[in-house]
Amino acid sequence: MKLSIQDADKTQLLDQLGVANLKFQHTYPGDKPDRQPVHTVYGGANLFKSDTTKRMGDIALNNLRTYAPNFAELARVLQLKGYEHLPTLEKDVADLTARLDAMSPAERKQEHAWLAYSVYNKIIKKLEREAVEDFRIDFEDGFGNRPNDEEDATAVQAAGELAKGMQNGTISPFIGIRIKPFTEDLKARGVRTLDIFLTALLEQTGGKLPDNFVVMLPKVTIPEQMTTLVRLFEKLEQANGLAPGTLKMETMVEATQIIMDEEGRNPLMRIIRASEGRCVAAHFGTYDYTASAGITAKYQTMAHPVCDFAHHMTKVALGGTGIFLSDGATNVMPIGPHRGDNLTYEQLRENRESVHNAWRQGFHHTTHSLINGLYQGW
Repeated sequence: MKLSIQDADKTQLLDQLGVANLKFQHTYPGDKPDRQPVHTVYGGANLFKSDTTKRMGDIALNNLRTYAPNFAELARVLQLKGYEHLPTLEKDVADLTARLDAMSPAERKQEHAWLAYSVYNKIIKKLEREAVEDFRIDFEDGFGNRPNDEEDATAVQAAGELAKGMQNGTISPFIGIRIKPFTEDLKARGVRTLDIFLTALLEQTGGKLPDNFVVMLPKVTIPEQMTTLVRLFEKLEQANGLAPGTLKMETMVEATQIIMDEEGRNPLMRIIRASEGRCVAAHFGTYDYTASAGITAKYQTMAHPVCDFAHHMTKVALGGTGIFLSDGATNVMPIGPHRGDNLTYEQLRENRESVHNAWRQGFHHTTHSLINGLYQGW
């Protein structure tokens, strides 16, 4: 077969292309095969205990059984497919449940109630086994600005609780700490809390960190904030006998300047590069971001169009890099307005409606995230 291109010329050109291809593949290696948590809980550092995630799971399971005692009730609240065909009387639901329980998985899939039944039972199993996959011991918004002595003491206390949880096996499979941002007014406080917390933790655990431990740096706007945290990590690793590169970080997308900088460019890739390979995830901060976009409090929700814009810009900037992306939070809690043991029928109804409304909002927000290709929330 006759060819026009000489082998030497072809090899030279393809070798040059190979260099560029490998550089691209290094920048965009694709999705990581590692497990990504589906949900992160940010909880105030002053409230963190060694068994916090277990107790949260118990509370959530109790609430589910109180406000949706069977799969048909939950299906109606969330309007799952086929919910209108499910029975409403407690006896009829119990009979249908018993019949589905007795079926094989293959037989069950042929039933119209299969989806609602399966979802409900999977939720129960998840809450019993691992209700919280990821937890951030929060020294930022969930903790607030407090006297330095109080934050110092809380950092030591939270480190002790985490060490106890590691020993007892009661912490979530992913865990970390959120410090204050590296803005000019808060950078010193953020560094001090990080230092106190890690020093106390490593002292009590013999130099061991929990699995999948990360440090969340919030309100990042410039690459230099990430670079500074990397240099601090290096000093902490050296001082505590940790292998270089042990400490990992996350960033938060919660200011308009992290979506577009003063030159009209998206700076996210430069911010991630500034972490020198230590950044593993970017979490969206719904309420700070909408506030930075001038949205008033009443309309600051995950469903606002400015959030969709930020999500897409983030996905475009970081797609294929292997950085885990997390959507924001739903701040409507499924808690009834009335407390106590002797509530009236009307009060019980109001509690139920309040909880169901919060569930629906959370369900719709999560569905919206999944549709937009965001598979984690907080």
